[in-house]
Amino acid sequence: MSEGELIVVALGGNALLRRGEKGSFEEQYNNVRRTSRFLADLVEMGYKLVITHGNGPQIGATLLRHDAGKRMYDIPPFPMDVCGAETQGFIGYMIQQALRNELKRRGIDKYVITVVTRVIVDEDDPAFQNPSKPVGKFYTKEEMEELKRIHPEYVFKEDKARGGWRRVVPSPDPKIIAERHAIKTLVEAGFIVVASGGGGIPIVEVDGVEARGVEAVIDKDLAGERLAALLGASRFIILTDVDGAYLNYGKPNQKKIGRIKASELRKLYDEGHFPPGSMGPKVLAAIRFIEDGGKEAIIAELSQLKDAIEGRAGTHVVP
Repeated sequence: MSEGELIVVALGGNALLRRGEKGSFEEQYNNVRRTSRFLADLVEMGYKLVITHGNGPQIGATLLRHDAGKRMYDIPPFPMDVCGAETQGFIGYMIQQALRNELKRRGIDKYVITVVTRVIVDEDDPAFQNPSKPVGKFYTKEEMEELKRIHPEYVFKEDKARGGWRRVVPSPDPKIIAERHAIKTLVEAGFIVVASGGGGIPIVEVDGVEARGVEAVIDKDLAGERLAALLGASRFIILTDVDGAYLNYGKPNQKKIGRIKASELRKLYDEGHFPPGSMGPKVLAAIRFIEDGGKEAIIAELSQLKDAIEGRAGTHVVP
């Protein structure tokens, strides 16, 4: 490790919520406190750190709160891009507070700051014609039809495997992190930055001049890769609830991938070895980071972060 090396860490859902939890603030904050201990290890090792995170359950709950407010009290709901900004704010607050507290306990005088981050997408992205990203809770057919009466613009898809209907929204490919220069300036000034939460707030630029938010959700790992590449980070670390990427995951012949070249992983990805709803975006983000000039991308389990950065755990993707 070189002193002051910049790494971007993408936190998976288990950093905020664990299986079986309802999502109270206390549950989430306790999980973030645990996560902060692993992040503080990296700061103690001398790394410059940028943190990004998911917001799937949180934005789903926020949308439900807005919907309930409309039905019960006639409070106008906010659009999805604004709900994304809401979740960036409160998740960033939790990370700021918990990580700053952990650093102070270790005698490290570093400040953590959250940047409300917009991500530019292409308004002609095919994803806008094919909504596929599930958000919010599962509904019965009757509940879904009632919501469709209130919100005829909503699109729902049935999940026959788990039973029920879920709202789906477009998931366009991230192009540019709008606040990238501000984030880089803060990092160079010595701050730990939380940015591009939940994949960032999706915006399009009309005629290259006026930015406006769109009803969509960007994959947080693909947006994290864009952030890492645009900042010139040397490493991009994707933390999840499994200890790496596997071939034939969940089958008797499953095999963990340890160290692999991006070109070899690209071939496996193109052959369809990684499901689009789980490991697929993580693998694609790791491949893209190397193709964009990164030194190393790592997929690892949260509690193994220190071992992963030192090469003893996780899947390592290299040029």
